[in-house]
Amino acid sequence: MKIRSVLFVAAGCLSASVMADTNGFDADVVGQPPAGWHCGATGRGTPRWTIEADPTAPAGKVLRQSGSATFPWCVKSDARLADGWVETRFKPLSGKEDQAGGVVWRWKDGDNYYVARANALENNVSLYYTARGIRKTLKYVDAPVSAGQWHTLRVDFAGTAMSVSLDGKRYIEFADDHIAGSGAVGVWTKADSVTAFSEFAYHAARQ
Repeated sequence: MKIRSVLFVAAGCLSASVMADTNGFDADVVGQPPAGWHCGATGRGTPRWTIEADPTAPAGKVLRQSGSATFPWCVKSDARLADGWVETRFKPLSGKEDQAGGVVWRWKDGDNYYVARANALENNVSLYYTARGIRKTLKYVDAPVSAGQWHTLRVDFAGTAMSVSLDGKRYIEFADDHIAGSGAVGVWTKADSVTAFSEFAYHAARQ
C-alpha cells in the first residue's frame, strides 16, 4: 500500500519532519511481485521477488528475494528522484555466499545506479555505483548486522554528496559524481541472499 505519511527522521539524517512516500506491501498479493514495481537483476541468474507473509513485519507482509542472481533489484516504477532520501527495513534470512540488503537510487536501468548495502556475513555497510553493469566500490565501513533481525538502512543524497546510515547511525559520508540526475529508487540484494524488506520510504528534496 502507498500512503502519504509524516516521518520523524532520526538524528544524523534530516532534521525535521517531512512528507514521505511509504510502502508497506500490505495490499499486495502473496506470491506475486508488488504492484507498481519493476524487478530484475544486474548480471546473470534468476531473481525471485515475491510478496510473502511475515508476522514480524508491521503490515504482516514483506517483499522477499529468494532467487539467486548476481545483483537482484526491485524498483518503484513511478518514483524519479535526483536528490532526497530513501529508507527501508530489511531482514537478512539466509545465504551461503551473501546475506545482504540494500537500497538503490538514481536508478536509470538495470546496469546504471547507486547502491548502498549492509551485509550480515561480513558485518559491514558499503557504498557502490554500478555503470554499464559493472559494480564499483566507493567505500566499506564495519558495522554490526545481525542475521534474522530487522535493520533500517537509509541513504540521503544531494548532488555529489551522499550519506549512508544503519539503524539510525551514520556510517558513510562520501562525494561522488558518476551518476547524476533523476532516477528510480528501490531495494537490492546480492547472489544467494534471501532477504525480506518491510516498510520502504522515500522523499524527493525540493528543487
